[in-house]
Formats: sequence, structure tokens, C-alpha cells
Amino acid sequence: MTMDRRHVFGTLFGFLAVAAAAMLADVLATVFFAVTVAYLLSPLREELTRRGLSSWGASLAATVTAVLAVFALSLPLVVVVLLRLDAIIAFLSALPPTVTVEVYGFSTSVTLADARSTVVSFGRSLARSFALAAPVLALKLTVFVMVVFALLSRTAATHRALIALVPHTYREVVRALSRRARATLFAIYVLQAATAAGTFVIALVFFYLLGYPYYLTLAVLSALLQFLPVVGPSLLIGLLAVAHLLAGDPAAAALVFVGGALLVAWLPDVLIRPRLARETADLPGSLYFVGFVGGLLTLGPVGIIAGPLAVALVVEMADHLSEELNDVRVSED
Repeated sequence: MTMDRRHVFGTLFGFLAVAAAAMLADVLATVFFAVTVAYLLSPLREELTRRGLSSWGASLAATVTAVLAVFALSLPLVVVVLLRLDAIIAFLSALPPTVTVEVYGFSTSVTLADARSTVVSFGRSLARSFALAAPVLALKLTVFVMVVFALLSRTAATHRALIALVPHTYREVVRALSRRARATLFAIYVLQAATAAGTFVIALVFFYLLGYPYYLTLAVLSALLQFLPVVGPSLLIGLLAVAHLLAGDPAAAALVFVGGALLVAWLPDVLIRPRLARETADLPGSLYFVGFVGGLLTLGPVGIIAGPLAVALVVEMADHLSEELNDVRVSED
């Protein structure tokens, strides 16, 4: 009888959750983002509680930490959009429609008109969209803060309510999925953010010393590209090298390509990732890339988190299924 009531309550909970998601579709991505952040910050809240803070105070401190991290990561991008976008658009508009490339006696002409007009149009639409979306972003930030604080302040009750819906024989699987989810979120948020921050500092110095006028913009782009798996800042370095070749300066192209590949694309991974990798999920880079791209194309920006998380949970469940099948086969033998 108890099991029947629990299953009825679980079904009712699932139905209400789906209905709420349908009605709150416009802020669903924000809520999902907040849930993953709160889930990742729950160990911090527990540690603060053990150190003497009240449950409310620990939840508030963890929420403030999340908000400060969001501001710290988004501030360089906001600065670039507000201060440098007009200058970048002006620079692109001033480019000639055709460029003649001469390298070691060979010459060819490259047409830039279509690409230039496309990039300029995209930049202008981005600036307009950012200006129009500012009030909406403020409201979504408020929702994010409220959801994170609410979940952190009720972590124990929420965990008990969810785990109670699972039969005892399957709770270890749920705990394993929970550990995999936390490790994956740590890899997405903490490791990627730390690597991006290190990339920003190194790229800022690198592009400044090379004399680029928009070194801040290039540093921000390098940091953002760290969230793109496999490719990373190498994409930007390659484009800069090609630009120097198009301008007929192969020496500068070689300097940017070699120096940028070593310092900007490779060094942050070597300095930061090994120190944090032990806390992350053991997810192959190819599967992470599939989850990243698939999630981005399917769900938009929130897919950057949801895609790799879904792949990681599938991998964890596949491991448990394999162990279960092997145990059954051994017992039959």
C-alpha cells in the first residue's frame, strides 16, 4: 500500500513538473541553469554549515558566490560588447572588397565583400539584441538568484523527497548518477571557467606584447573559445595567422601561429586542468564534443550544459548496465 502511494505521488510530481515546465518555458533555461549551479554548490553550503554558519547564512553565502562568479565571467564579454563592438564594425567596414595576397612570388586575389557584409550585419544585430535584452536579462538574473537560494536552503528536504520515490534496491544507482552529474557539472563550470580565466590573462599579455590594437577583445574571444571542446582558442589563432598571410606578412603569421598555439591554446590546459581534473568525470573528449555540439544545436545556449550532462549520464548508466549483465552471466555460469 505504501509503495502504491509513493508511486502515485511520484507520478503526480512528474505530471506537475512537466506542466510547470510548459507554462514557464521562457525561463526554463534559466531555471535549469540555476538547478545545476545549486546542485554543484551544495557541497560548499554543507561545508559552510559545518564551519558554524546557519543553514540560511550558508545558503546565502553560496548564492552570493554563484552570482559573483557569473558577473566575473560575463564582465569581460560585456565590456567588449559595449566598448569595442562599434570599433570592430568600423574596422571591418573599412576593409577593401578584394585583397591581393603575395607570398614568396606567388599572388592571388581574395574577395572579402560578402564575408565582410555578413560579419558587419551580424555585429550590428548582436548589439541591438543585447540592448533590447538587457531588461529581460535582469529579470532572468533575479529568477536565477531566487531559484539557487531556494534550492540551497532546502537541499536536504529536496534530496529526501526525491530519493524516497526510488526503491531501495535502485538507490545506489541513483547515487552513482548523482556523483557523475556533479563531476560533469564541475568539469563544465569550474574547470572550464578556471581554464578560460587563465586563457584570458595569458592571451591579454600575449596580444598586447604583439601590438594588436584590440588585445582585450582577442583575449575575451580566446577565453570564450575555451568552452568549445577540442578546438578551443586554436580556431582564433589560426584565423589570425591566415589574416597575416592575406596581408603578405608570413613572419607575423608564423609568430602568431606558433606562439599563440603554445601560450594561448596549450599552456592554460597544462597549468590548470591537471590540478582540477581529479574532481571531474572521466568523460572522453570526443563524447564531450558530441554532447556540446548536439546540445547547442538542439537546445540553444543551455545545451552547452545539458548536452554533455546527458551524455555523461548515459555513459554512467551504460557502465552499470554492463556490470549488471556481466554479474548475471557469471552467476549463470
